[in-house]
Amino acid sequence: MAVTPVSTYRLQLHAGFTLDDAAAVVPYLADLGVTHVYCSPWLQAAPGSMHGYDVVDHGAVNAELGGAEALGRLSSACRAAGLGIVLDVVPNHTAVSEPESQNAAWWAFLRDGRDSHYADWFDVDWELGKVLVPVLGAPLADVVDELVLEDDRIRYYDHEVPVCPGTLVEGDVLATLDRQHYRLAHWRTAGEELNVRRFFDVTTLAGVRVEDEGVYDATHRLVLQQVRDGVVDGLRIDHPDGLADPEGYLARLAEDTGGAWVVVEKILEPGERLPRTWATAGTTGYDVLNRVLGLFVDPEGEQPLTALWQARTGSTASYADVVDEAKHLVLDRVLAAEVNRLVEVGRRVLAPLHLDVTRRGLREALVEVLAAFEVYRAYLGPQGPADDTARAHVEHALAAARRRVPDRAREVDLVGRLALAELPGADEFVTRFQQTCGPVMAKGVEDTAFYRYLRLAALNEVGGDPGRVGLPLAAWHEACAEAQRDWPVSMTGLSTHDTKRSEDVRARLVLLSQDPGGWADLLDRLPHFGHGPTDLLVWQTLVGAWPLSADRAVAYVEKATREAKDRTSWTDPDPAFDEELQAFVRGVLDDPAVTAEVERYVEGLRPAWEATLLAQKLVQLTTPGVADVYQGTELVDLSLVDPDNRRPVDYDARRAALADLASAPPKLRLVATVLRLRREHPEWFLEGATYAPLDAGPRAVAYVRSGRVAVVAPVRALHGVGDDAVELPEGGWTDAVTGTTWSGRVLLAHLLDRFPVALLVRD
Repeated sequence: MAVTPVSTYRLQLHAGFTLDDAAAVVPYLADLGVTHVYCSPWLQAAPGSMHGYDVVDHGAVNAELGGAEALGRLSSACRAAGLGIVLDVVPNHTAVSEPESQNAAWWAFLRDGRDSHYADWFDVDWELGKVLVPVLGAPLADVVDELVLEDDRIRYYDHEVPVCPGTLVEGDVLATLDRQHYRLAHWRTAGEELNVRRFFDVTTLAGVRVEDEGVYDATHRLVLQQVRDGVVDGLRIDHPDGLADPEGYLARLAEDTGGAWVVVEKILEPGERLPRTWATAGTTGYDVLNRVLGLFVDPEGEQPLTALWQARTGSTASYADVVDEAKHLVLDRVLAAEVNRLVEVGRRVLAPLHLDVTRRGLREALVEVLAAFEVYRAYLGPQGPADDTARAHVEHALAAARRRVPDRAREVDLVGRLALAELPGADEFVTRFQQTCGPVMAKGVEDTAFYRYLRLAALNEVGGDPGRVGLPLAAWHEACAEAQRDWPVSMTGLSTHDTKRSEDVRARLVLLSQDPGGWADLLDRLPHFGHGPTDLLVWQTLVGAWPLSADRAVAYVEKATREAKDRTSWTDPDPAFDEELQAFVRGVLDDPAVTAEVERYVEGLRPAWEATLLAQKLVQLTTPGVADVYQGTELVDLSLVDPDNRRPVDYDARRAALADLASAPPKLRLVATVLRLRREHPEWFLEGATYAPLDAGPRAVAYVRSGRVAVVAPVRALHGVGDDAVELPEGGWTDAVTGTTWSGRVLLAHLLDRFPVALLVRD
């Protein structure tokens, strides 16, 4: 019988936090109130992996985590404590990093090529030539003396590639390479010439064809056995947009797991809906995260924040303009290989139909369509036909492309007919097109535009739209009612291993929308780096995550500016810029006058910030769905993007604080109270529950779950609640945190006097 979690707690497994370490915190998690431990991938990953998404062996539990024996101990500990386990699964890709021989499937494929038992695993366009292996530090001719030829392999520092039996030319590495199924090349060739599908732009993560039954069976056998054995209750599916047929994949997974609880890491853009035909409980919660965030952003701050951004940067470009520029940059420099492959696939379809088109013309049209695509996927099956949703997404992009390149209108129309499966033989194009839309969105928006457009950095979150400021209360209530009706056991969350900032950093930064004048005044008193966007990045980072060390700050701004791909980047770093920025950050953090200014401002925000971080946490934990807590965030956590958010968690401190809940820090007290209430009464929150809005005025969000739990939380904490009041439903209501009892009409100032938020349980 399928088990639905009531709440989950995400743990990041790696060599420094193993399965045995996870087992050791199980009693604490049970005491906290969660029902399921939610683990990052535990299949055998590349050595030293800090996340587990770089799987090299789907048939083994990661030895660095303790292997199968340690997993058995974790499973036993969870059963003893009454907890279940949810596992993160990576169906889209496998690691092909050095040493390449660690991945037996990849090694055999490189060795034997199309004759390999593993040839069906990898998504290769053989029409483009041999399999490209871009690992060299320079062109082959320049580094040939650095290659070492052995009987069965060729070594290049930590890299190694196999020699196909019978192809060795003794003492001649170039002649031997000429006889292989792959082409060893400079790493820079990957951007334009790679002919193996990869994860986004990560060449060391090769796409896996799980649409093939044999590949699916081989890569899922162990995980499915763990589900059947009762070790795993539910699954989180990583990056479903990368799959050839997500709907088909999820249908098979549901059949093979007996309908286990499965959520998908699906990034939904504002207004986008998860297909009801997908066999899933819902998403991993980025949609909820952004709705919660929107509640606390004051739309009144939009105009002054925009004026401040324009004055500091000299740019009047809208967020949409920045996204468009970033997508074109990514399509031209980062994902050119994917575009080139699509062009060739499209030409192969068009040629037999005598629909003459040049490579250049088709490429220019395709780039504009991809750049205009506003979601990660069109939800179109490989054979079509396109439903109304898929057609609407494609037609929107086609219309934008025609406006952008009117002289390529015919080619744009052909791209549309290909993408919508309206031409015979277009199956592969349909699949490849959708597998390319996701990387363009991820690299263009999340990993470029989000680091360029920093009007209010809190909004720059996965699945968010920094161009939209604030979410009306009515829209919040409508979305919650829809979620309860359509996706009652989807996951909800505020922080993940992939969020750009922790929930508590965002809670402080949203207050800038409530205090744009004070924020502008602070910036006037602070030194400037001299590059407007970087200035605002630095100061929002320091204010949001205050206090933080210089090392953490420097590491973050280096990553952020390289992701922005403006003054520096990962592939073409500018050492002078990088060093100047590092010196600036260290300098301001070493200046007592500057740090005093930041400290004063942050301290001035403290009461409103503490109320906001509690309010958003309460809302997330009580909104429709399965509530997730990211490791460590039951206490205030001021982490930034990974790897900062994967630092060790002090569970001894949390365990000690939880021992006396009445005197525990406010956030831990609230989280434990809500989680325990959910565990005791899951029927109030999950499938079959109800959601009803309450009117608490314009400065607070309020609602009732299943007639038994009332939530009241301020959304404009910096401005207070004034004389606003809430009319509680009939009966007596006891605050689960403070023990105070209320009834009838209550002033919010009274209700929230002892604790910044109210979690009321009907007597």
